[in-house]
Amino acid sequence: MTDRRPGIVHLGVGAFARAHLAWYTAHADGEPWGITAFTGRSPDTADALQAQGCRYTLVTRAASGDDAEVVDTIVAAHPGSDSSTWRHVVASPATTVVTLTVTEQGYRSGSDVPARLVEGLEARRAAGSGRIALVSLDNLTHNGDVLRDAVTSAVSDPALQDWVDANVSFPSSMVDRITPATTDDDVAALAELPGALDGDRVPVVTEPFAEWVLEDGFAGIDRPAWETAGVRIVDDVTPYEQRKLWLLNGSHSLLAYLGLQLGHDTVASAMGDPVCRAAVEQLWDEAALELPLPAAEVAAARDALVDRFANPRIRHTLRQIAAGGSEKLPVRVVDVLRHRLDRDPSAGIGPGAATAIAAWWLHLTEQPDLVSDDGAPGADSDVHDVLRVIAPDLDTTPVVAAITAAADRIRAARDTAERTRTDEGVHA
Repeated sequence: MTDRRPGIVHLGVGAFARAHLAWYTAHADGEPWGITAFTGRSPDTADALQAQGCRYTLVTRAASGDDAEVVDTIVAAHPGSDSSTWRHVVASPATTVVTLTVTEQGYRSGSDVPARLVEGLEARRAAGSGRIALVSLDNLTHNGDVLRDAVTSAVSDPALQDWVDANVSFPSSMVDRITPATTDDDVAALAELPGALDGDRVPVVTEPFAEWVLEDGFAGIDRPAWETAGVRIVDDVTPYEQRKLWLLNGSHSLLAYLGLQLGHDTVASAMGDPVCRAAVEQLWDEAALELPLPAAEVAAARDALVDRFANPRIRHTLRQIAAGGSEKLPVRVVDVLRHRLDRDPSAGIGPGAATAIAAWWLHLTEQPDLVSDDGAPGADSDVHDVLRVIAPDLDTTPVVAAITAAADRIRAARDTAERTRTDEGVHA
């Protein structure tokens, strides 16, 4: 039995939610809160958690070694198909927060997530259980607004919509913690790791760094004292969303496309390449000029990212990051460029942005077997085709010239890297 208050309902329980939301909740001071977790579709994680009392091992993987702690924040785990229990717990007066990690697809037309939320809210209204906060933990800009729009679009009853408007809050949040997929080797290694849960079938591996910036949108709504665990409660998450998108996510995309061109397969490997590192620093320099945050905070974020990216024991593959560039580049790279040109129309495209776009172009045209992106132009695309997808208004002669020149530099660096590997493979 647990003495945790089951005040949080989470939809989409997976590795990230257990490394982030559950970890922060476990470390918050005050009344111990618990999470009633629901999977997306597959019942496997729920079944495995229930079999071990919903406790699991969180392995924090630093460059120097692994540390383990047992997290007991989840008080119950259910398959997403258990709609009866879902309605019951969302309607419970003890529940005041519903959190989600359902990926971008969960908010789009055709997803069943908004309908499930509406079912729960309808049950809550009928029970007279009062105000509640719905908090997205997905990597979306203004995710609270996105979630509100998705829920509103699924409400057909005007009376329910009036109740939602009066009783449901949708605070935005920015979340960050690299959490790679757990491997069979990770599970096997628990036997020798002090502090691990004996016989754990579903441990989570994560990096030491964690961040959560949460909009202060809980008026009249009880929540854990997350700020005591390091969560930053703010009036507006926008600057922090931009910082993450432009520094972390932007450089991830750059490293993915440029690193794959130069023969790397992980973030750590690419970050150790002077060509990739220099391009990342250029991209960061351009973003720093546009971020509405103190220079010291931006510099600290950059330093932290260097350490995070260089951690060789967090295997973050470039092929995984490279997927979906047609949707990612506009918010990670092009958005910085738009701010740059709005501030100074004569500034032109910076070398960091030019390299990122050029590397994506070469990824599409010269590595088509690695492309996973339904919205991308084909393998025979030119620079104009690429810009037509991510920034049609920036298809100008100076921008095209800068991207073309960057592509030539990447090809030259790739040729040099290939010659070096060939020479190193020749033994006298």
